[in-house]
Amino acid sequence: MNKQLEHLCKAIEKHRDLMWDAEKYIWEHPELGFKEWQTHAYLKENMEKLGYTLKEAGDIPGFTAEIDTGKEGPTVVIIAEMDSIVNFSHPACNKETGAVHACCHHAQCAALLGAAAALKEEGALDGLCGKIRIMFEPAEELLELNYREGLRQKGVIKYFGGKVEFMRRGFFDDADLCVMLHSGGGNNSFSLSPGQNGCIIKQIAYRGKTSHAAAPFHAVNALYAANVGMTAANAVRETFYDYDHIRFHPIFTGKIGTVNNIPDLVTMESYVRGASLDAMKKANRRINRALSGAAASMGATVHLSDRPGYAPVNNDKNMYALSKEVMVSLVGEENVKETTIWGSGSTDMGDISCVFPAIHPHGSGFTGSGHGDDCYMTDKESGLTLAGKFYLGMCEALLRDNAREAKYILENKNTLYGSIKEYLESLDQLIFDVDAVEYTDDGAVLHF
Repeated sequence: MNKQLEHLCKAIEKHRDLMWDAEKYIWEHPELGFKEWQTHAYLKENMEKLGYTLKEAGDIPGFTAEIDTGKEGPTVVIIAEMDSIVNFSHPACNKETGAVHACCHHAQCAALLGAAAALKEEGALDGLCGKIRIMFEPAEELLELNYREGLRQKGVIKYFGGKVEFMRRGFFDDADLCVMLHSGGGNNSFSLSPGQNGCIIKQIAYRGKTSHAAAPFHAVNALYAANVGMTAANAVRETFYDYDHIRFHPIFTGKIGTVNNIPDLVTMESYVRGASLDAMKKANRRINRALSGAAASMGATVHLSDRPGYAPVNNDKNMYALSKEVMVSLVGEENVKETTIWGSGSTDMGDISCVFPAIHPHGSGFTGSGHGDDCYMTDKESGLTLAGKFYLGMCEALLRDNAREAKYILENKNTLYGSIKEYLESLDQLIFDVDAVEYTDDGAVLHF
């Protein structure tokens, strides 16, 4: 560990109380995506106490703050996520909303707040150049899709994920490299992987015709049509290439009806996940064909609504290598775990990696399964202090020596898109709304 990183590590250790208090408060006040107003207010108050000037999103939660070394150089964005998940079976959940930080995001926020405090300590920026942009971001978890679609229709948001919405709003303008550490299991350790799936969001509405359940010959059963649709989608799973890591996991939403009536409306939602944007699009077309064909076979109709979810995460190879160096300096090589396994989950950090050299590894400090009812922080030194040290270590490694490492990474980057504008234009092509089955007067069936 070099002297500057050692200085930064000592600086964050002074702020354990700040991190501990923040972790406790946010854990006790879990909020779902685009609703994190208490978390926003708490973090805003503490960041302003540290002397930061904030750029707030305004009509949605979240903000950035920037610290300038005073020397010309690149801008590194360090990110934490503010939202929770829903898990009504978790003992600590909000009993009304089911919200709980079994996603570990509260720890990210507390660790990043500690890192922000450390960067204000005397000598913290010695030997560094460029700028560090601290970002507290809303709505990483893709939940409450109807609520987010409502926000979209009102013009509040255009995209369902916080990072990509922040991209649209200019919060990543003039950025160069992006770093985010997700909390994870174990103690005093880190883990690295090549990347993970992206996803397309799907909402599906089957419509039939209701009748008394004792006279089903007068009806078109929307529930049966939906069941046939899931069976048809299951039948095409074997046509997906293993290396594309396709996942399709629909659930029923809303009320189906009463037992003495044939249901005439059944709604579903799902993601189509995959390891590349191209694979996601191809799988989605097959699934849409299966869903619409099922509706046609039952005499029902189906409305298919697709929205951009998240792009796959592709960790920049040189950011990966530098991250490993920082991790080894903090915990030793034996405590840095590397895997070649591609992750099947999705995060909007994938959108960032389409435009910027980015890294999205995992830290430690938690027990239980992610999103499970047994997920708790049990080691605050790992989950908070060590996580904060990683953020500081990455900033120091990227911006020291006239940003030598950052410049090398930028010169050798291999992102899919050359600009935010180009990427967002490609996302808009995924927006899709269609009544996928039509019936002509002569009884013919037309479907997607």
